Amino acid sequence: MPPLLCYRRPIKRNEKGRKLVRLLNNAAVGSLLLALAAPASAQQGDGAAFVEAVRKSDGAKVSELIDKRPVGLLDSRAEDGETALTIALGRRDEEWTGFLLTKGADPNLSGRNGDTPLIVAARVGFADAVGWLLSVKAKIEADNRQGETPLIVAVQQRQLPIVRTLLAAGANPDKTDFSGYSARDHALRDPRARDILKLIEIKKPKPVPKP
Repeated sequence: MPPLLCYRRPIKRNEKGRKLVRLLNNAAVGSLLLALAAPASAQQGDGAAFVEAVRKSDGAKVSELIDKRPVGLLDSRAEDGETALTIALGRRDEEWTGFLLTKGADPNLSGRNGDTPLIVAARVGFADAVGWLLSVKAKIEADNRQGETPLIVAVQQRQLPIVRTLLAAGANPDKTDFSGYSARDHALRDPRARDILKLIEIKKPKPVPKP
């Protein structure tokens, strides 16, 4: 696992302190400009390597790549379309998910099949991550290529705690997927989802606006 960042003591605002702050700021800007000036092919290569390092839980490699290229790396995609965050979520990895979100990974960047991080967490039953994603502004109604929302997926997978969390956060149980079925419909069609249906039925269907 990559090492946690440590905070340094504040530098006193004497002349030496001000010079040191300027030097540190200039060094940070220089590192940023070098990263921006890197060829696109090199940046893509670093991105693929970063995702693969997360896939392998290679903390040393991840730290090396973040130091080398601080811009845009967290939201890179592998050839299969997955991001580092969707990979960590898919294996229900608390440490890597927390690390990536703390570092600023995009909580709405979709992976393979258009599954958003929130959909991935709902699909695998990663209840804690659903709360973390919502706390960093993950879009609760964002859907995938089948039009499935996180709530629809949670109902399909019978993830009762996640359904409860999503409904409490304002998820719409009547938004339909591309097959025309909503989360409410999926719960009605599933005889093993009665507890989920009870939760959904507390939220009455929204009236259809008149033309």
